[in-house]
Formats: sequence, structure tokens, C-alpha cells
Amino acid sequence: MGCYDCCMRCLGGVPYCSLVATLLCFSGIALFCGCGHQALTETERLIETYFARNLQDYITLAYIIQYFQYVIYGLASFFFLYCIVLLAEGFYTTSAAKQTFGEFRSTMCGRCLSSTFIVVTYFLAVLWLLMFAFSALPVYFFYNMDATCHTIEVLTETPASINQLCVDARQYGLLPWNAVPGKACGMTLSTICKTREYRMTYDLYIAAFAGAGITLLALVHCSLLLAVNQMFLKLKELKHVEVEEERRGLDLYGRLQRDRGGTLCSPYLTNISDS
Repeated sequence: MGCYDCCMRCLGGVPYCSLVATLLCFSGIALFCGCGHQALTETERLIETYFARNLQDYITLAYIIQYFQYVIYGLASFFFLYCIVLLAEGFYTTSAAKQTFGEFRSTMCGRCLSSTFIVVTYFLAVLWLLMFAFSALPVYFFYNMDATCHTIEVLTETPASINQLCVDARQYGLLPWNAVPGKACGMTLSTICKTREYRMTYDLYIAAFAGAGITLLALVHCSLLLAVNQMFLKLKELKHVEVEEERRGLDLYGRLQRDRGGTLCSPYLTNISDS
């Protein structure tokens, strides 16, 4: 076997669908965790600078942000390991690998393991759907804030109406109702929207939201791929059993025919022509 044939044989055994799903999951988790972690840090800085003057007003928010950052560390580690395991499962169940590296084999332990991965990946997809919805909340907050700033820029000629346009962080549950000032109005809000910290935080939340969507797509893709591979293995096993039964029947028929001196007739009806 030449070098070209060997390379083509190896490339033929690569589970490309599983590889694409793994890369999607890696990129989505990296985008969500990296951008989400930095966005939470910048959010704490914005709240501390423009919406709260007393430490006690945002100390609870600071603890929540720190807690979510630890959750992000755990999610990054878990999905990194889980994606590697899913890729290994893809190598195991892919039909290309079975056709390339030998005859079909499937054990009860392997089928049980594949079914377990299908169930676990499905539940992870459902749970991550909630995370995807949760990651849209800060994007919604900054979108409303950006829309209010745009309205202020349009109404710069009427200062009286500008001062009535505000963004209250207390309405979104970021601060307690007794926080001072708790909101930003008028030109103060317009100044916040023009800062580099605000624009970067907004962009980071959008990137984290996109990363959550990519991860959800990867999990759905993995669950469907595992289910299809499991169905293919079952169909291949049934076909293998049918071939084995047919071969055994032919062997038994041949032995009986030899034992009776070649006079054994087929058990199936033959067409009799009209006399």
C-alpha cells in the first residue's frame, strides 16, 4: 500500500460531521466564556462608576458577577472535556471508520454508551437553551440603553425633554431600589454611551450571545448526529444478523443434500409449466 492510499484510508475514517460539531462547540464555548467573563467585569465597572455611589448598593451585584465568573470557569472546563469525548464517540460510531478499518462490530456496552451520550447531549441542549435565553437579557438592557442615547442625540435641541429620558438600572434588578442615583438621564446618559467602556461591554455581550447560540447549534447537531449513528449501527447489525442466518440456512441445506446423495429438493415451490 502506497503513501497516497494510506493517507486516503486514514482520511476516509475521519468523522467529519462530528469534527465540525466539535469545532462549533469549542468556538461557541470559547466565545461565550471569554467575552462573557470580560463583559461581566466591565459591567461591574460601569455600575460602580455611573449608577451607584455607595459600595453597599452594588455589593450584591458584585458577588453575583463573581459567582457567574466562577460558573464560566466550570462551563469552559466541562465542555472542553465533553467535546473531546463526543469526538471520540464520533470516531467510534462513524460508518466511514467501520468500513475502513474492518468488519462491523458492535457490543452491548458500546450501544449502551452511545445511547447514554444521546440522552446526556439532549439534556445539555435543553439546559443550554435556557442559558442562551439568559444571555439575551444583558443584550436587551444595553440595546434599550443605546436606543435611549440615540433618541437623546436626536433631541439635543430641546434640553427639557432630554432630561426626562433615563435608564434606570434598578428597574432591571441590577441595583436595589434605595440605590443612589440608580439611574442616568439626559446628557449624563449620552456621555456614558460615548465612552469606550460602554461600547466594548455592549459588543462583548453581543459576542457572548452569539457564542451561546453557536454552542446550542453544536449541541443540537451532536444529538442528531449521535442518534443517526446509533440508528445506522442498529440497521447494520440487523443486516449482519440476516446475512448470518441466510448463510447458516444455505450451509444446512448443502449438508442435507450431500447426506441424501444429492436428491434433496428445495423446500420452495417451483414453477411447473403447462403440459
